[in-house]
Amino acid sequence: MKIAIIGAGKLGIRLTEALLDGDYDITVVDNNEKKLDILSQQFDVFTVLGDAKTIELLNRIDVKTFDFLIATTTSDDTNILATSFAKILGCKRVIARVREPEHMNQLDFLREHYNIDMLINPDLLITSEIYRYLVEKYTLSNGIFTSRSIALIEFEADKKQQLIGKSMIEFRTIMPDMMMVGISRKGKMIIPHGSTVIEAHDLLYLIGEKENVFELASRVHTKIHRSSVQKVMIIGGGKTGYYLADRLSEYGAFVKLIERDKERCHYLANRLENVMILHGDGSNVGLLTEEDMDEMDAFVTATGYDEENLLLALMAKTHGIEDVISKVSHDSYTELISKLGIDVVLNPLDISATTVLRLIRGAKKVISSVLLQGQAELMEVYAQEGMSMINVPLKDLKLPDYIIIAAIHRGMETIIPDGNTRIKPGDRVTIVCMISNIGYVEKLFKPNIRLNILK
Repeated sequence: MKIAIIGAGKLGIRLTEALLDGDYDITVVDNNEKKLDILSQQFDVFTVLGDAKTIELLNRIDVKTFDFLIATTTSDDTNILATSFAKILGCKRVIARVREPEHMNQLDFLREHYNIDMLINPDLLITSEIYRYLVEKYTLSNGIFTSRSIALIEFEADKKQQLIGKSMIEFRTIMPDMMMVGISRKGKMIIPHGSTVIEAHDLLYLIGEKENVFELASRVHTKIHRSSVQKVMIIGGGKTGYYLADRLSEYGAFVKLIERDKERCHYLANRLENVMILHGDGSNVGLLTEEDMDEMDAFVTATGYDEENLLLALMAKTHGIEDVISKVSHDSYTELISKLGIDVVLNPLDISATTVLRLIRGAKKVISSVLLQGQAELMEVYAQEGMSMINVPLKDLKLPDYIIIAAIHRGMETIIPDGNTRIKPGDRVTIVCMISNIGYVEKLFKPNIRLNILK
């Protein structure tokens, strides 16, 4: 499959990294020669210098032979024109990143009249995840993800005290008919393996046959409930802050948004109704205290600086705010995050890359998927002859810690696998993977590399 990525920025590179693990021929286009030189030294990709919104360049790369063109530059106009021109010239599918709020009310028009298959907005995607957490609390009830006889449940470890302090090996002896596929601990999602120990206050994700999951749900009292969030403070009036404030105020929450740029404050005040816009430095504890930070139900840090977001979130947590959420774009803070005690940390690049990969993979490979706390993806895959995971004992795949094969549906049979289980062609396989490492799943899809799928 041939894929063109327009723009060698953060999202373009993130997509390139994810796709490299699959069976794809990747071309990256950018008008910055230095960026392309660095990229070509790091990855096995073909790079092209030039302006992708010109017909001349698109013809030069022979865009009609490409299966996908993904435009991820910082300019909405460039992305829209590049994808529209590419589609006219014969590219099969096109995806454009569109970020400006002014475009959000005309997405359907852009798709229809510019013939764009998918429009993605990283800020809107992360806003949806934050909103889901604050308002819906990510509650899965009896299983938001169901496939025939399989269901997923979420509940706090404290509701089943005998699990606390137990390793995954011990867990399987206590609940042999279920698989632990995820643990949310202090803002970080963990894909559990043999030595992982369940701690008090962990949020557990279990998968099993529907009948068993429903019975467990009746005992741990997992119910869909609406949040009581009423007061929210948002630090940072960028696109994420804008979208989130707008959505939360529409929900009925009282929102205070703090932004240090005076001109941006005027922009926000003219476009957001029922939101208190405050001009000031969100890192000023005196200002936050003066604005009744301690009375907030939730605190969201969404500035353009990861370090500031994390430090402010940590400070908010020490003030006893119930829900603290931080936007972080770099993977280098993963270990630090797990020690800070922040409730949820979300990466807009990972969420965006996962959204694009779903379209590229298509229904022939991934039947359905759902995000777990915006950090891990649970997907159901259709196993086909030639995939590297076919007819190999799972223990021989030696999967990395960030991925787990949770369940297999074979005909009318549901299998909770162990190390000796083999996947067969035609199986529907449930896989859970951290979205920061979602490209690894492509290795499982890739044919004829059974002995080379390990990093």
